[in-house]
Amino acid sequence: MKPFSESCEQNKLPILAVLQEALAKHRVLLEIGSGTGQHAVFFAQQLPHLEWHTSDVSANHPGIRQWLAESPRPNLHGPYALDVNQGEWPLTNVDALFSANTTHIMDWPSVVKLFAGIGRVLVPEGRVCLYGPFNYNGQYTSESNAHFDQWLKVRDPLSGIRDFEAMNVLAGEQGLDLLKDYPMPANNRILVWQKSAASI
Repeated sequence: MKPFSESCEQNKLPILAVLQEALAKHRVLLEIGSGTGQHAVFFAQQLPHLEWHTSDVSANHPGIRQWLAESPRPNLHGPYALDVNQGEWPLTNVDALFSANTTHIMDWPSVVKLFAGIGRVLVPEGRVCLYGPFNYNGQYTSESNAHFDQWLKVRDPLSGIRDFEAMNVLAGEQGLDLLKDYPMPANNRILVWQKSAASI
């Protein structure tokens, strides 16, 4: 059975509005953690100027392939096998990265490796769009996020909603400057960073 995520359906239009603005001049995008593949199919259709490359751990590939097979598009690619902890990533020299609802299901060392990988594959002036719930100044932004974080930690004690400030430090270590922090429905955000033109 083809996998389906209700949250993907609910958040795709608000995310699209941000991507249309943030990635209007970008061309090659790697999606990290494509999940079901729903986002990729929708965004590739709505953003035909982007070559959208899906990736995830291999266990999720069958579902992604089902979505891609039902909606083939010339600008939709993958899925590629990608665990953020691996040393070599399947694509390099991309000018855009997108990831939704991933950092809170990883352990913190994997989040660190995620940003290190982004630093390796993103070209100067490339952009990163990261969607999900985040804490600010060590505080939850809503009661629902607090309950969600508790649920995450019961499922996996090493997971949890991440602090924006800590992730922004990781981004800065990779030459990424925060461009905008977009408020999104259901107490989520999209963080957009751009890699410095001087980055090597």
